[in-house]
Amino acid sequence: MIDQNYIELQQYPESNDNIHEDDFIINDEDEDDDKNNSLSLTKTQLSLILHRLGYIDLHDLDLNNIQNLPKSAQYMINIINTMSIDTAIEIIRNTLADHIEDVNFPRDEYNLLEKLLHTTSTSKQLTKIEIEDESRIFHNEKSYLNLVDWDLQIRLEAALVHYHSPYPEVRAITEPYDDPTILCETFRAYFIGFAWTFIGSIINTCFVHRIPNISLSSHTVQVLLLPCGKLWAQYIPNKRLKFFRYIIDLNPGPWTYKELMLSTIIYSCSAGVPYSMYNIFVMKLDKFYGLKWVTITFQIFLSVSTQFLGFSFAMVMKKVCVYPSTSIWPSILPTIALNKALMDEEDNSHSMTRFRFFSYVAIFSFLYNWMPSYFFKALANFNWTTWFAPSSIHLVNITGSSKGLGLNPWPTFDWNRIDAGGCLTLPFYSYVNRYIGSILGFLVIVIVYYTNNNYSSYFPINSNYLFNNKAEVYDVHSILNDKNQFDNDKYQQIGPPYFSAANLVIYGAHFCLYPFSILYNFATEWNSMKSSFVSVWISLTDAFKSNSNQFGRYSEDPHCKMMSKYKEVPDWWFITILVVSTSFAIATVTFYDVETPLWGIFLVIFVNFIFLIPLTSIASVTGFSFGLNVLIELIVGYLIPNSGLALITLKAFGYNIDSQASNYITDQKLAHYTHLPPKAVFKGQIISTLINIFVALIITNWLLDSNIPNLCEQNQKYNLECPGANTYFYSSIQYGEIGPAKVFKLYPVFKWCFLLGAILVVPCALFKKYGPRKFTTSFQPTIIMGGFLDFAPYNLSYFTGGLYMSYLFMYKLKTNYLNLWERYNYILSSGLTVGVAFSSLVIFFINLPSLHWWGNTVSYQGIEGGKLSDIWRNVTSSPDGYIGLRKGEFP
Repeated sequence: MIDQNYIELQQYPESNDNIHEDDFIINDEDEDDDKNNSLSLTKTQLSLILHRLGYIDLHDLDLNNIQNLPKSAQYMINIINTMSIDTAIEIIRNTLADHIEDVNFPRDEYNLLEKLLHTTSTSKQLTKIEIEDESRIFHNEKSYLNLVDWDLQIRLEAALVHYHSPYPEVRAITEPYDDPTILCETFRAYFIGFAWTFIGSIINTCFVHRIPNISLSSHTVQVLLLPCGKLWAQYIPNKRLKFFRYIIDLNPGPWTYKELMLSTIIYSCSAGVPYSMYNIFVMKLDKFYGLKWVTITFQIFLSVSTQFLGFSFAMVMKKVCVYPSTSIWPSILPTIALNKALMDEEDNSHSMTRFRFFSYVAIFSFLYNWMPSYFFKALANFNWTTWFAPSSIHLVNITGSSKGLGLNPWPTFDWNRIDAGGCLTLPFYSYVNRYIGSILGFLVIVIVYYTNNNYSSYFPINSNYLFNNKAEVYDVHSILNDKNQFDNDKYQQIGPPYFSAANLVIYGAHFCLYPFSILYNFATEWNSMKSSFVSVWISLTDAFKSNSNQFGRYSEDPHCKMMSKYKEVPDWWFITILVVSTSFAIATVTFYDVETPLWGIFLVIFVNFIFLIPLTSIASVTGFSFGLNVLIELIVGYLIPNSGLALITLKAFGYNIDSQASNYITDQKLAHYTHLPPKAVFKGQIISTLINIFVALIITNWLLDSNIPNLCEQNQKYNLECPGANTYFYSSIQYGEIGPAKVFKLYPVFKWCFLLGAILVVPCALFKKYGPRKFTTSFQPTIIMGGFLDFAPYNLSYFTGGLYMSYLFMYKLKTNYLNLWERYNYILSSGLTVGVAFSSLVIFFINLPSLHWWGNTVSYQGIEGGKLSDIWRNVTSSPDGYIGLRKGEFP
């Protein structure tokens, strides 16, 4: 039998003010339900609430002393206690209407809300006095789906979706209340964040051209920020310094959760190398264009303008991808989870705290990663299927991890490869859709290759290189003159470059994806898209109004309510960045010989603006994103023919504007979830981006001027083979110097891919609307089409292992053990990633001697190791000793 002692809770305001100990009164006697506007809860009912909130180890909680409960639990209990039934019913009804097609809203919880709303008046009489067996409530983690106390449960579920979040993954890592007095925008938070930005920019820029690259990830630095802040708080003197009219408090107190989050966001801006560094490499290095006029002033103009133009776009996207609760941004959730694990001081109510779990996982990952990375490399590249016949071209083509398409039931034991697709971050439906696309892409590549479509059987099946008509890597310098400009006479002697089968499919998929993504989103999400464009228009008009509601129709969202305490970034700050960065862009194309007309800048800005809403909307809900680089290559190649410089210049703007806008928006969402002042985030990002630019420029020019032997060549001594710069250069030749007109004459199927993408919208949209709800809810054809892009040089071996992990953790564990998943899933992901990052850096920098034994060589036998040719058909058997179009027929 349950304990009939009641816990009476005083009226608590529906605000996010601080919680005080005297908000709660414990009474062992029954009280009238209406007395003092309070409701009486039994200990069993209180246990039910705590169980639903994710507190698994209820025996560790003192239910007789509510003041000892975690503050988030105290806050939610008060919300539930003070909510009326009518309010709860209205919340549930609105939630069901808003999330009917929401794939991220758990269907079992949606069904529970329907059951609560449609319960008959007779069954509503099921109350606390009729519950005689607590095992009915707590027999498993999904027992909250059973209707045992309608009066309590309808208020409980309404409170969760309206005062916290509709999504369990968000509830797992955020708090339903905010304390604005917690230190955030401090001198030490900025200083530590900028210091790691400086260090990270050096390391990341040095090794971005390496295969495999080494980087100091945000998660790695996030762990390092904690001891830095703690040591600062312990040893730096508590003094105040005056700097002009500003007072700098050197040590204001203990290092806080918000300071750690702010420093993490500051560093995240420098976690990637500025995209313009590829331009500088390709323009200056003799292997590529070898231009001597690429001065540091030009590099600053180009880098600043490409990095900051996207920031100004973020001004109009807050109401589209930051304020709405449906924009969960799955990719950022592990960052918040790690922050919570590192700083959660209320985590002692569980036998295994988040920080202890993270520590165990990170240590295990650090130690284990030495096996696939150094001692037993076959565990990383576990291409066991090719070991039986390493010289079989067909076996390697299908199952090879290095040279093939990677069809392997278990291809790796290396977390770095397993998590290539974000298996513990992206929703399960998103990962499955993308993997389905990868399988379809695999089948299409095999068909293209083995039917010798466009001579693809004479080239490696899964290569991102360009080839000449003798099946050799295309020497782009052979069709350029002394000024590195396209020479048609030489081109007519050499012939056009050819694609591998995988490259053919990838480019075809790109050409399908662009029209499909736009038209499909408008066809299936018309109301959402229309609302997004309205929000953008409102944001633009509000920029010129002194008083406007910054959150608009999202002002009732709990996180928006909490953020209303902080001043939003003034729109004129964004406008200033837009004006300055556009001026730098104009200077770049006006004063330097990049062969780019002024209208090209405004063209790529317009193209990015058109795609901004669909791209960010898809990424904010599913975690899937794609760039506009190929589309920009086509547009520029047609409008500015025979100019590789114009192509890579506008490509830098065309790709990076939306990319940087997305980066800033995700950081805004991070601040939104963790309740940081927007102005602090803005200032931190701007300064951090400037530091990143100037450090990257210094390191890039040092690499170019240091005469590193064979830089960007295959088998370079330090593995500085520059995969990104090589692809950048080849694309500038293919679509810039030669031009897409010639490419489309050689591959006329590419033209039809645009039409195919538009036509596919019709059946996909019809299926989405009229198909079985069981399948249509999770059906995401845009992501499926994106799976075609996961080849050349990648393959299925980078995503198969992640599929198993996604099924286990993002589906089975989340479905059956939601509380456990909410507590530990993102911590597991962060711990594994941090361990791998630290051990990889240690292994690289201590420069250990190579271990030559079977476990390190077996994966690189025969074709997979480059010891035998990875080409099936011999070009020498072709007429005249070459393949493709005959001389005189070249486009």
